[in-house]
Amino acid sequence: MIYIVPAVSAIVAFILGFLLHKILVAKEIKGAGTEADRIVADAKRESEAIKRETLLEGRDAISSERAKILEDLQDKRALLDRKESQLAGESEKLGIARERFEDQKRSLATRQTGLTEMEQSLNAKHVRVSKLMEEQNRLLEQIANLSREDARKLLLSNLEEEARFEASRLTRKILEDAENTAEEDALRILSTTIQRCAADHVVENCVSVVNLPSDDMKGRIIGREGRNIRAFEAASNVDVVIDDTPEAVVLSCFDPVRREIARQAMEKLLEDGRIHPGRIESTIAKVTSEMERRIKKLGTQLALEANVSGLHQQLIRHLGRLRFRTSYGQNMYQHSLETAHICGLLAAELKLDIALARRIGLLHDIGKATDQDIEGSHAMVGMELAQRYEESQIVCNAIGAHHEEIESGSLYAVLIQAADAVSSARPGARRETLELYVRRLHKLETIADSFDGVKKSYAIQAGRELRIAVKPEAIDDDAAADLARMAARKIEKDMDYPGQIKVTVIRETRASETAR
Repeated sequence: MIYIVPAVSAIVAFILGFLLHKILVAKEIKGAGTEADRIVADAKRESEAIKRETLLEGRDAISSERAKILEDLQDKRALLDRKESQLAGESEKLGIARERFEDQKRSLATRQTGLTEMEQSLNAKHVRVSKLMEEQNRLLEQIANLSREDARKLLLSNLEEEARFEASRLTRKILEDAENTAEEDALRILSTTIQRCAADHVVENCVSVVNLPSDDMKGRIIGREGRNIRAFEAASNVDVVIDDTPEAVVLSCFDPVRREIARQAMEKLLEDGRIHPGRIESTIAKVTSEMERRIKKLGTQLALEANVSGLHQQLIRHLGRLRFRTSYGQNMYQHSLETAHICGLLAAELKLDIALARRIGLLHDIGKATDQDIEGSHAMVGMELAQRYEESQIVCNAIGAHHEEIESGSLYAVLIQAADAVSSARPGARRETLELYVRRLHKLETIADSFDGVKKSYAIQAGRELRIAVKPEAIDDDAAADLARMAARKIEKDMDYPGQIKVTVIRETRASETAR
């Protein structure tokens, strides 16, 4: 009995311990489940937060990328629109060029027909000459009792003189026929002359160089995939040349005003440092507006210096544009002012209206402010501008006649021709040293004096005209035309010169007697 009680106690204690352990284990399991549920809930909340944050970042990235794509699309669309406009303009120019080509083709066909008829006429004359030679041979042998060799020499001498006369007459006829197609020939000659003389000054007058702080700026000017440089060229209508020249870019354009606007805009962009299409367009627009104000100010200042009043605002604007225009290296702004003063001085000597003469001198080259945009010579373009803005008939006629393209209608037209020649012909006016100037005139006179029968030659108008006085007993009228043509060809072959040189041969026979 004594041993049973402890045993029962141990068993009860074991059972109680087991139950207590089981209860504790159940509590731990329940607590672990609660903790697991909490951890799972926290994980879900965290994953939802991460998910929301990821979605927001993705949306921001998509919105940013979409904005960039839309901006690129807008740039490309604007560029395509400009290209389309340019292509339309080029297509129109090609149409005009095609019409001119067809006109030239028809003219050449007409000339070819004329040459064919002329060749047939020459062949017929050749046959007649042959018959005359045979007849003259027989007559000489019968009447003059000459040997055949002597007769042949006499015939050859006569035929040589007749052939020279016929060739001179035929040459004069061909030149007269060529006057009908003078405009087409003039266009061809002008294009050839431009190729010959443009190389010496076209770079200086058609290119501006912008210095860069470093070569790294070239990459920023080009932009991503060339976006910036394309935007600059499209907004300014100027070609941007980026080559191996260190720390410099080149702006190329025939319009001096557009080139100056592009140069100033490029310098402002480099100074600001923000170079992108939007900034480029706004900068060019701002510089263009500033340039317009500057041009008006320059035109007003030029009119004041020339003491000319009452000009239309558009004429003043064109005068201001002359500040950026050069001709053979001579600035047209200064040339117009100088010509106005010279014309006024000449008018004072001749007791004419000084104010009117200065007005004509100031406006005589106004056409050069727009001759790159309007077809025609600068004298005719200037006359049309003066007529459009209600200048007097005397002023309009003098402007149009200052290069003898139309007939002079007043003495003022002659005055402006003289004043323009003086301003252009004086040594140094066209960036030519006195030594080179005198050397060129001397060479012209030397070429003329090298021909037989020349009495004296004179190079005038700064070498733009050569007058040759010949001996009338050695050079007849037909030979004078041949001499002018041969002298012109020799000048073209032996000399380099800007523009053109007019060759005039003067033949004069004088007879005098004294009455006693």
